[in-house]
Amino acid sequence: MEVLETKNLRKVYQLGNHAVNALDGVDFLVRKGEFVAIMGPSGSGKSTLLHLIGGLDQPTEGEVTLAGKPLSLLKDKEITLLRRHNVGFVFQFFNLLPTLTTEENITLPLIIDGKNPRQYQDRIDNLLNLVGLSERRNHKPDQLSGGEQQRVSLARALITEPEILLADEPTGNLDSKTGTSIMELLRLSRDELGQTIVVVTHDARAAAYADRVVFLRDGKIATHKEIDAQASVQENLKSIMTEIENLEA
Repeated sequence: MEVLETKNLRKVYQLGNHAVNALDGVDFLVRKGEFVAIMGPSGSGKSTLLHLIGGLDQPTEGEVTLAGKPLSLLKDKEITLLRRHNVGFVFQFFNLLPTLTTEENITLPLIIDGKNPRQYQDRIDNLLNLVGLSERRNHKPDQLSGGEQQRVSLARALITEPEILLADEPTGNLDSKTGTSIMELLRLSRDELGQTIVVVTHDARAAAYADRVVFLRDGKIATHKEIDAQASVQENLKSIMTEIENLEA
């Protein structure tokens, strides 16, 4: 079953007298339970694509269908509610509220949606255990390492049990060891929770945790590289590096 589909997606930015094609006719499909990585050089359209499929921006042309709903047919309020209920976001910068504890930051989406976090305590506890922060639930962001803060961000994105989780360079602000632990957690959420995930990354090591890698170049999908979900990360990495070399040749 498709959770996300784009058809002929185009995004044009006007910079003075010049039109810049950030995306140029992208057809993209993500099925339920898939873990997809989007790679490409700087300016290839990776983040633009993520913003469009998450309803954070509107395309110039084309359609995004998310959780069975074409976004072009929805009003702004309806798109906001769709994002709130169906999409989890993880960004390079953690965007945690500094005055809130780990647990309070995680439960913030529930509170915004008018729900009582106490009714979701089992889910909160399970997520804290999943990201390894059960003992840090009462710590505030300035008492946590960068990796721990990103773990809080991940748990916050998962608290509403979204249809899809979108991550924009989730390891970009972390050292390699910590970044690896974040990708392992994303993979764990896919394997144990059945979470559908799309990650934008420039890091081949991060992309190696995905089931499938999509390469963008000049606003277009350059090629698809299918990655065996059962293969080792090292084997996946070799395949991805070979594909990157082919794109750059």
